Amino acid sequence: MASPDADRIRRRASVISRHLSRWVPPAATRTLNVSACVQYSPPESSEKLGFDVGEMRRVMDGHDVEARDWAYRIMEESPLFWSPRRRPEGRVFMIPDYNQPMEHQREMTMRRIMYLKERGMYDGWLTGGRETEMRRFALLESAGLFDHSLSVKTGVHFFLWGLAIRYLGTKYHHDKWLKDTENFSVKGCFAMTELGHGSNVRGIETIATYDSSAGEFIINTPCESAQKYWIGGAGIHANHTIIFAQLHIQGKNQGVHAFAARIRDDDGNVCPNIRIADCGHKIGLNGVDNGRIWFDNLRVPRQNLLNSVCDVLPDGQYVSVIEDPDQRFAAFLAPLTFGRVSIIASAVYSSKVALSIAIRYSLTRRAFSIEPNGPEVPLLDYPTHQQRLLPLVAKTCAMSCAAAFIKRMYVKRTPEMNKAIHIYSSAFKASITWHNMRTLQECREACGGQGLKTENRVGVHKGEFDVQSTFEGDNNILMQQVSKALLAEYITAQRRRKPLKGLGLEHMNDPSPVIPANLTSSDVRSIQFQTDILCLRERDLLGRLAKEISDHQARGERKEYAFILSYQVAEELGRAFSDRAVFQTLVEVEMAVTNGPVKEVLGLLRTTYALIIIEEDPSFLRYGILTPGGAAVVRKEVGALCGELRLHALSIVTSFGIPPGLLAPIAFDWVEANSWPAVEIP
Repeated sequence: MASPDADRIRRRASVISRHLSRWVPPAATRTLNVSACVQYSPPESSEKLGFDVGEMRRVMDGHDVEARDWAYRIMEESPLFWSPRRRPEGRVFMIPDYNQPMEHQREMTMRRIMYLKERGMYDGWLTGGRETEMRRFALLESAGLFDHSLSVKTGVHFFLWGLAIRYLGTKYHHDKWLKDTENFSVKGCFAMTELGHGSNVRGIETIATYDSSAGEFIINTPCESAQKYWIGGAGIHANHTIIFAQLHIQGKNQGVHAFAARIRDDDGNVCPNIRIADCGHKIGLNGVDNGRIWFDNLRVPRQNLLNSVCDVLPDGQYVSVIEDPDQRFAAFLAPLTFGRVSIIASAVYSSKVALSIAIRYSLTRRAFSIEPNGPEVPLLDYPTHQQRLLPLVAKTCAMSCAAAFIKRMYVKRTPEMNKAIHIYSSAFKASITWHNMRTLQECREACGGQGLKTENRVGVHKGEFDVQSTFEGDNNILMQQVSKALLAEYITAQRRRKPLKGLGLEHMNDPSPVIPANLTSSDVRSIQFQTDILCLRERDLLGRLAKEISDHQARGERKEYAFILSYQVAEELGRAFSDRAVFQTLVEVEMAVTNGPVKEVLGLLRTTYALIIIEEDPSFLRYGILTPGGAAVVRKEVGALCGELRLHALSIVTSFGIPPGLLAPIAFDWVEANSWPAVEIP
């Protein structure tokens, strides 16, 4: 007797058989047309370069194009930078071997740093004058195109340890450490972050107590949450560190101060009274040896206090040229500014690499046909693909201008500019690193399965660059700091009945702009409309934040808690400030360009940037800055702009100036790269 399950299976098979016997394929599909195999054709063979890409590259890079090309060349010359996988067409790609164990990746990062040192890349990075600083940025960015671990490890050594010695120290410290740091006799790290305190540096728990009888500071890790954490270089290679600790003198806490200390001897052994452990494997940056540090009654000479703004005399008397504790604390955080500026540029170049790969691939990879038996269509000819990638291209170009702006501002810094540099760098660091992560994800998806392959860079870069959202300041906290600073400027101007000055806020001194109720295509493409609406959003949100905090205070809340309760508007304001400031840097670049075709494309990028910001941010509709009808006009125009940018897509990503070896196999002949001969070649 058959089982019930067997009966059910027979019945289902009978139904399916009857169904298939009745089905007749449509006439159009009865004949199977076998097409030729997919052939790769370089995008240059069908795409025309519509403007001078060399001129556009000078605009996008902003400075030191020749130094960048020199850095690319010296990396290309060394097998240390070559991909272990050889290509049948003979092309050599430069990419780290992420398949290697963490220990191997760290050793390779150090070997590459020493190779670049021998080639003279780091000459004058700490001992040179300000005239070398823009070139230094360019070289660091170029190394970062190869590997984020390389630029991060270099940056920790030179710009956290090294710049702390230079700017927080005095002649004694300069003479003792700067030259040796530049030639890597000293390998430095920067012990600020703790397990229990990251962004809240004021709250760190490491303690330094002065012993006047010995003329030494005694540094201790009083609890597990006080261990120094994520200290780049501390895991293996660093032999010196900057220790940030609460300075206790005669029973009084003078706040956070910085001390230079040795943590390993010349043979790499950990020094007495110090314990170091590895942070372990990470989702990215495994070429950086992050470590954890504990101090057990570590004695540091009095002279090792970095004393450019304060000092402790031999008898224990505390003296400082900055009386205000808040200003003194801000001075100790000065080395972080360079870090934020370099992160901004690094994130921009990461986006440029991803977009260069994804755009080139989408110009040669085809899918589906519009007509029966017609040719398959390149991915970038689909409007959906255009709107996925081309607004990101426009944003990246705008942010490239913003990165050049903040670098120039940093190089020309004066004490009076410190506040503005902090606000701009905080806002740009948050918005641009967020943009980079979104770009990497979109490019990964736009490359389909090929985007998952490590050798094609885009997917693996998500893990490599994710950390930028939190190191050198958590992005959300940085945006709150920006909003708080803008609010302070606004309230001060109102109390003093004086116009706002600086940070681009002068527009708030003028009458509020009026946005037409019935917008047209020509309206939204005008630079005046774009400027007005971005400024209007910032003005509106700043006023709203001030009122919301005032209302909370009127109900009895403390000022600090009132700001916390207003976090939604505060974050919107931070983004609004950043968007408007980035837009203005692009406008300034566009106005300065005299080359007609380049200027025209910059105008197209500027309009796309402004309108995609408007389309993506609900605050324009939420607060009535834009009507629903106006939003519909903007959305339609974004689609049209993507179609126009499509004609320039290859030219724009070519102008990013990324060497072919720093792109990926799918940016070129992806058929050959995946062929059987490519498998057989070791």
